[in-house]
Parts: sequence; C-alpha cells; structure tokens
Amino acid sequence: MPFSVRHVAAAALALAGAGQLVAAAQPDAALLAAARTAQPAVVQSLKEMVSIESGSANVQGLARMASYTEKRLQALGATVERVPVTKGPGTMVKGTFAGNGKRRIMLIAHMDTVYPENTLATQPIREEGNRLYGPGIADDKGGIAVILHSLEILKNKGWRDYAQITVLFNPDEEVGSVGSGETIAALAAQHDVVLSCEPTAAKDVVKAESLLLGASGTATATMQVKGRASHAGAAPERGRNALVELAYQLQQTRDVATQVPGSQLNWTQAQAGTVRNQIPESAVAYGDVRTTASGAADKLKVALQDKVRSGQLVPDTQTTVTMEEGRPPFVADARGRALARRAQEIYAELDGRTLALAEGTGGATDASYAARSGKPAVVESFGLAGFGYHARDEYIELDSIVPRLYLMTRILEDIGRN
Repeated sequence: MPFSVRHVAAAALALAGAGQLVAAAQPDAALLAAARTAQPAVVQSLKEMVSIESGSANVQGLARMASYTEKRLQALGATVERVPVTKGPGTMVKGTFAGNGKRRIMLIAHMDTVYPENTLATQPIREEGNRLYGPGIADDKGGIAVILHSLEILKNKGWRDYAQITVLFNPDEEVGSVGSGETIAALAAQHDVVLSCEPTAAKDVVKAESLLLGASGTATATMQVKGRASHAGAAPERGRNALVELAYQLQQTRDVATQVPGSQLNWTQAQAGTVRNQIPESAVAYGDVRTTASGAADKLKVALQDKVRSGQLVPDTQTTVTMEEGRPPFVADARGRALARRAQEIYAELDGRTLALAEGTGGATDASYAARSGKPAVVESFGLAGFGYHARDEYIELDSIVPRLYLMTRILEDIGRN
C-alpha cells in the first residue's frame, strides 16, 4: 500500500479497546476441528508464497504469484481468469464460485509486497516460538492463505449456500492499487458483502486481534515553485531562488490541514536545483495526504492555494499547488458494523476470545475502493495476526491461524444463511 497496512498501526488499534463483551455460544466443533487440521497446510502455503518475492515492481515475482494463486483457485473448483491492470506490472487473478444460495460475496487480498528483490537473502523464512517470519508473510500473503484454506474447508464440507463467491487478488495494493482500484470498486458494487483480508496486528503489540471499520483515503499534494536561475557566485542577486521560496511556503502551509476537517497533510519529499553553483530556478515538494471525509482533499487543495497566495518571501517567484487523489476514505456502514459485531460473537465461541473493533487508522486499504459505491457491506482485516509490515523481520503469529480460519468459515456460513 502507499502505506498499506499502515492500517494496523498499534496506536490506531489500541484506540479500539478490547472490543465488546458478548455471550459466548459453543463453537462449531466440525469447523474448529477442520481449522486445526488445516494449520500445517496453511504454514506450508505461507512458506511457498513468501519464497516467491513479489514486490510491486517485481514483474517475474508477480507473475509467479499470479500463477500460484490461479492454480490454487482452480484446484478449489473456481472459474479463474486473469484481469489486466490499467497501469503498472502484473495482473489481477479473479476466481468465481457458483453456489445455490442468495448472497453474493467478494473476498479480496493482494499479492504484492513492499520488499525489493533478494530480501530473502537477509530476512529468510524462519520459525521462532509462536512466530513465523518472512517478508510479506502477514501483509498480505497471510490474507491469501486465509481465503484459500477457508474455502477449502467449506468445499470439503459441501457448503454452497451462496449465489456467488468472487475472489480477487491484485498485484499493486502497496503502490495504491493504481491499476486495480477501479476494477475492485466495480466488482464490489455487484456483491452484497466484501471481506478484505489485510492482517490484524499481533497480540504482542495490541493485546487483542481485531477487525477494521475505517481507513483513511489518500492523496498526494504537489507544491511547485518557479524562480529564475543565475550564477550562485558571481550574480546571485539576479536569480530568484525557488528553493528558498519552497522552504518558506512549506513552513507557511504545514498546519493548513488542521483547519480542514477530515484531512491530514505531511510534506515528505522535496527537490531543487541540479548543480551546486546555480541559483535554482525550480523546486518541488510532495505531501502525503490522508482523508476521513468525502471531499476533504479538494478542500485542502483550495486552502493550500489560498495560503501560498497570501504571501511570499522571494519576489517574482510563482508557487502552485495541485492535488492528486488516490483511495477514497473507508468507513463501514451500519451493515458492516453489524457484520463485525457478529464476528465478535463468533470469536467469543473460542473460549471467550476477544475480537476488538478498530474504528479507523491513518492507513489506507483496498476496502476503500470496495466500499466506494455504498452497495456492499465491507469489513477489513480478516487476515492473520502479525507485525513488522514494511520493515525488517515481518511475522505472523502461528496461534492466530486456527481462530482466523474459524472466523472466516463461520462468518461465510452466516452470510449465506442471512
């Protein structure tokens, strides 16, 4: 993700608390036993997928992951097709299952990771205690594993209480789903429910596994300054220093987002000049924008433009601000929240196990695209528990495998019945 599982930041999840206390029913013994039996196979699947290095720019790795997931879905009885992305490398893998029920359900996860090629050489797959390590193992190959093995459990049970299940694995979530977002949104609008399978944060970090009910939208703010070049030693006064003006405008605008409800801005990149001995005639800065309200990015752009027009430090320079929107914000509606509360009840069947509901995070996920139309109920973070995403020594917690398989299989059965 542009910062994808950003959404599992410990601070954001901690705000969710421990979740609601619910009366625990007895677990479905057959599904629980099947989840326990499946754990070794899940571990093997994780090792196979992590051994395929599939960074968002790794053309060969993404192709291997597409072939791997395609074969796995075909083995489960899905009709599988490759769906082209509109931008960037890789293809989406779409699997469709036809049942005899009424509900249309979509399951999504992503095949790409943030890690460059050869990361496995310094961060190999390894098991230590309750942790299984590997680059991309939680974000989001654990989500793919939950989908594949949950569907296998239900297939073995003979479950077909759905009109259609669509599985979509995309290759570019970590770079904003720039080539797959519109496909996700269009497909999701044809379904009743979408379960997105990003990871949940490890219990070592937040004490309780969770589901996510909200995530920020994203945008990129660009500030460009045009000045005038001159010799930095012989005639600096004849120039108009774009770098100095950019620095002034960055300082002037750094708190503008606090006046725009539902927006957050952090200037994160800047560049100016080409050689040391020339007054730079141009400078540019890029800002990471997060939104939690519809229209907030556009309002922030206007506020930034007004601010830079209010004054300048270097005369005869021109400053412009543009905004490129990415994912929309995600906020679960009443149907999504009801589904999440039902998930809490299901988790409580496992010896009263707690499932927290995280209201939101500064991160962004494909649940935002899935929920954009307002047609399906959408809930995020049905993947495995883990941490270290986008960093060194990413891991999943092995003891989250059985509960997450149980949760996914039980809630799919519930959706079919209701």
